[in-house]
Amino acid sequence: MARSMWKGAISFGLVHIPVEMYPAASDQGLDLTMLDRRDFAPIGFKRYNKATGKEVSWDDIVKGYEYRDGEYVVLTDEDLRRANPEATQSIDILAFVNAEQVPLIYYEQPYYLAPGKGGDKVYALLRETLREVGKIGIANVVIRVKQHLAALVCVGDTIVLNTLRYPDEIRPVDELKIPAADSKAAQVTDKELQMAKALVEGMSEKWKPQQYHDTYREDVLALIKKKVAANQTKTLTEPEPEEEKPAKANVIDLVSLLQASLGKKPAAKAAADDDDDEPPPGKSAKPARHADDDDSDETPAPRARKAPAHAATHASAKRTTAAKSTSAKTATKAAAKPAAKAAPARRRKAA
Repeated sequence: MARSMWKGAISFGLVHIPVEMYPAASDQGLDLTMLDRRDFAPIGFKRYNKATGKEVSWDDIVKGYEYRDGEYVVLTDEDLRRANPEATQSIDILAFVNAEQVPLIYYEQPYYLAPGKGGDKVYALLRETLREVGKIGIANVVIRVKQHLAALVCVGDTIVLNTLRYPDEIRPVDELKIPAADSKAAQVTDKELQMAKALVEGMSEKWKPQQYHDTYREDVLALIKKKVAANQTKTLTEPEPEEEKPAKANVIDLVSLLQASLGKKPAAKAAADDDDDEPPPGKSAKPARHADDDDSDETPAPRARKAPAHAATHASAKRTTAAKSTSAKTATKAAAKPAAKAAPARRRKAA
């Protein structure tokens, strides 16, 4: 069983509940040691006297407060306890509030509170009261040398003390470019909102904390195991040159992204026009001509010119006529393409 880090009592009106405090969270990060890259020897840090340069052992270290440049007041743990005995030994409940009124950004560090000797009944009384009224207790507590604002929360059968940040410890968001609710640049359509809600509903499930784990830490440990097996423990892996990433467009098609997230095919861009008259892609059916069609919509193919009447000889006239005819055929083919492109527009107009 872990050792308690704090012993005292919860002050609840005139009721005192003896409790012991235990850490509720543990750091499972990667513990990496700094090495000298020349011989891979561990790097050490020394506690040394800045006046003499000599190393100092833990037994010879005391704490002090610098009240003037280079001048210190020495403070022992007993001095800190005697400054305010009640503050260092009690959790004073100041008020009870609804849990949803305290934003998550205020929560800092959780601790378990277990009943001390003879405190089972009063501990259970506070626990059941918090459970019944659905509120949390806001309290003051001194841990080590800092006073904390704290929330007493009923979690199952345990009372959890979660330290809170003070308002002046929360950084303002004034300098951040947060879109306003009525901003035109960030305006959300009803279709986008409905699709996003459908995505949230599709991904909703019961809270199962056991299914979440630190996959990054697992991957790094697997890489370490692989390097050990390959006898590459002293290999320095250099970064590869980064590939240039294609520039991203500023305009984001949210509907396509949401549809893809929902497992649907993104709608074709042309479908957004809501035009039922256009033929399906891949078909080249010719639109029917109508009497009231506007001929200006179609670019006519240029006609071949006649051979000049004043040609000097029959041979030169024949050559000129052949050249003109070839040019006319080429121009006719080139003009056919824009005419085909303009065809859907003529059909819409006729409809």
